[in-house]
Amino acid sequence: MPQRESNIKPKTRIHQILSKHRTVLFPGVYDALGARIAEQAGFELLFISGYSVSASQLGLPDFGYLTQTEMVQTARRVCKSVKRPVIVDADTGYGNALNVIRTVNELINAGAAGIFLEDQVWPKRCGHMRGKRVIPAEEHVKKIEAAVDARAGRDFFIVARTDARQVAGLSEAIKRCKAYKKAGADALFIEAPQSVEELKIMAKQLEGPLVANMLEGGVTPLLAQEELAEIGIQLIVCPLTALFGAAKAMMDLLLHLRKMGTTRDRLDQLLLFDQFHQFVDLKGHYALDGKYRTRDGKNETAER
Repeated sequence: MPQRESNIKPKTRIHQILSKHRTVLFPGVYDALGARIAEQAGFELLFISGYSVSASQLGLPDFGYLTQTEMVQTARRVCKSVKRPVIVDADTGYGNALNVIRTVNELINAGAAGIFLEDQVWPKRCGHMRGKRVIPAEEHVKKIEAAVDARAGRDFFIVARTDARQVAGLSEAIKRCKAYKKAGADALFIEAPQSVEELKIMAKQLEGPLVANMLEGGVTPLLAQEELAEIGIQLIVCPLTALFGAAKAMMDLLLHLRKMGTTRDRLDQLLLFDQFHQFVDLKGHYALDGKYRTRDGKNETAER
């Protein structure tokens, strides 16, 4: 067995981003189009949320239905579509420490820049849902160690997440995070703290970088980036903003279309035909098509 990296952490793309900013705010996406929109909006880091992939691809809640294969396939499509680094929600690693090793290698091969790895019992649930259970801390320590070993010095950022706050209280969650940090995690994430005071306690007692999850309608107070920066949070993920916004827009427009029979009075709520093509670079694909198109068996480019 090679010597574990321990506290000798590689300088990943995400470390480099953190070195330039007091905090990094990054959105959740669930497909290539959303990733390209987020990139064009100026975000330096993106996140693939398991909740949003389960909802958008399966029409199901974040209740342990997604498989490793489905998340890796999504990661491959998203990572290929953008230049920004992408962290992937890998839930529990889809099994034991050996499954974590495979998950890390599959995600690195898919182009992912990092992973969220949580200590829930499988099948997991969204971190803001009731009825969660957690595995023994020692078991998750081994999963983190396995992820670090599988990384093997490659550009891959490991976030250790604990859901113990809801199950056993904040003190136990903090205790677990300290063990996960010692095991080699790059960042720590206590899911679903229930007050600003709890966020402050986390920031005071844990070594950063720390992750805060800003989920609209969740149990954690919805704070602005600067407010979280003042508390001492370095990574701020908004995993479901795009999903909730898209679902609301689709619901409103489709109900209007069903009722009125047209959207001509709602065009200000849509990207129109030509506007949408900017996101998929239709102009660039026309140029590429022209480069290889033939006429009468001859390459048009060669004739010019």
